[in-house]
Amino acid sequence: MKVACCSPEINVPYLGTPRTRFGSEEAHVILQRCSNFKQLKQVHGRIIRFGLMYDQLLMRKLIQLSSSYGKLNYATLVFDQLNAPDTFTWNVMIRAFTISGSPKMALLLFKAMLCQGFAPDKFTYPFVISACVASNALDLGRVTHALATKMGFWSDLYVQTNLMNLYFKCNDVDNGWKVFDKMRVRNVFAWTSVIAGFIACGRLDTARKLFEKMPSKNVVSWTAMIDGYVKHAQPVKAFNLFERMMVDNVKPNEYTVVSLVRACTEMGSLKLGRRIHDFVLKNDFEIGPFLGTALIDMYSKCGSLDEARKVFDMMQVRTLATWNTMITSLGVHGFRNEAISLFEEMVQANEVPDAITFVGVLSACVYLNDLELAQKYFNLMTDHYGITPILEHYACMVEIYTRAVELDEIYTSGSTLEANHDVAELLHKSKLTNIDDIKKLVQKQYEDLDASELVIDHSSTSSQPQL
Repeated sequence: MKVACCSPEINVPYLGTPRTRFGSEEAHVILQRCSNFKQLKQVHGRIIRFGLMYDQLLMRKLIQLSSSYGKLNYATLVFDQLNAPDTFTWNVMIRAFTISGSPKMALLLFKAMLCQGFAPDKFTYPFVISACVASNALDLGRVTHALATKMGFWSDLYVQTNLMNLYFKCNDVDNGWKVFDKMRVRNVFAWTSVIAGFIACGRLDTARKLFEKMPSKNVVSWTAMIDGYVKHAQPVKAFNLFERMMVDNVKPNEYTVVSLVRACTEMGSLKLGRRIHDFVLKNDFEIGPFLGTALIDMYSKCGSLDEARKVFDMMQVRTLATWNTMITSLGVHGFRNEAISLFEEMVQANEVPDAITFVGVLSACVYLNDLELAQKYFNLMTDHYGITPILEHYACMVEIYTRAVELDEIYTSGSTLEANHDVAELLHKSKLTNIDDIKKLVQKQYEDLDASELVIDHSSTSSQPQL
C-alpha cells in the first residue's frame, strides 16, 4: 500500500527521533493527537514501517479516524490490508459505512463477513439493522432478525429496538408491534420508539394510548407525541399536551420548542408564536440554527417579515437551511432585490448553496422580470456549483423567457399556464443546462402551439358577453 507523506511545512504530531521506541502504545497515543487527515497518513506510514499492521486496535482507530475525516475509501484500504479482521473490526467497518451514508456498502460487507465464516456478535446486529433502515432493505432486515434470533441475540434490547424501528420505517406495523410486544424488558427508549413508529405510520390514536400507558416518561417521550400531533396537522392537541407536560414539571428541550413553533406556523397564529418566542427567551434557550430557522419560518408565514429578519440577524450560527428560509421569505413577501442581496451575502460568508437556494433566487428573478440576472444565476448554479437543475428551476426559466419575448399576453389563460408546466417538464427530462439550448427548446415548443387559439381562449375567459 502506498501511503502519502506530508510535506515538511505541514504541522504534524511529534513522531519522535529515529531511535525513539515506536510500539503499539506509542502509535495509539500519536493517533489520538491527529487533527487532520494528512497527519493521520504520516502516522499510518510509520505504523507500516514498524510492522504494527497486525495490531487490530490500531487498525480500528485508523478506520474510525479516516471515516470521521470523510475518507471512507482510505478506511476501506486499511481494512482490506488485514489478513483476518476480528469481529470487532468488522463491526467498526460496517458502522463506518452506515454512518457515512453508504448503508448498501455496509450490507455488502456484512454478507462478506458471513460468507468468510466470521460470526457476528450482539454489536454487529444493531449496525446492520441500522443500515437496513437507512436503505429500506426490509427483506434483508427480516433475514437479520431471523439470524439474530438463531444466534441467541434476540433478547438484546438494542437489537430489538433497532428491529422495531426497521419494521415501522418500512410501514410493516404488525411486525413492529410484535417485536415490542415480545420484549421482556422495555425501557423508556423502547416505549418512545414504538410510539414514534405508530406516529410515523399515521396511527396517532394508538400512539397516544401507548403514551398514556408508559410507566415513566421523559422529555423525549413527551416531545415525540407533541411533534406527532404537529406533523399530522393537529396543533391544538400538541399545545394541550404541552400544557400537561408543564403541569407534570417536565422541562422542555429545544426539540419540544421547535415542535411548538411549527404548531404556531400550522395554525397561522402570530400571537401564539410570539408567546412561544417569549417563552424561549425567558427560559434561556439558545437560539441556534434549528430553533432559529423554525422561528424565521413561523414569523414569515404568519406575516411578520420584520421579526423574521430580526431573528436571522441576531443568530450567531446559521446553517444552509437558515439562509434558504430567509431568502425565500424575502421573495415571498415581495422583497426580491433584498433576497438577491442576501444570497450574495451568503456566498460571501462561504456558505455553499443548494438546489433549494436557487429556487428562491430564480423565483426572485422572475418577479423582477430580469432575464439577464436569471441567466447569470442559472449558469452559476450549473457551472460553478455543479447543481443539477430540478423542475422548479426550469419552471422559473420558462416563465421568465416567455415574458422576455413578450408573449405573456396569452400566458394568462389556463391552457397556456399548463403548457408552461409541460415545457418545464420537458426541459427537466432532457436535463439541459446550456442557456442557449434552453431558449431554443422553449421557443420551438411555443412555435408549435396554435397562438391564435390561445388568444381566443384568453378572450373568452377575460370578457363577459354583453346582454
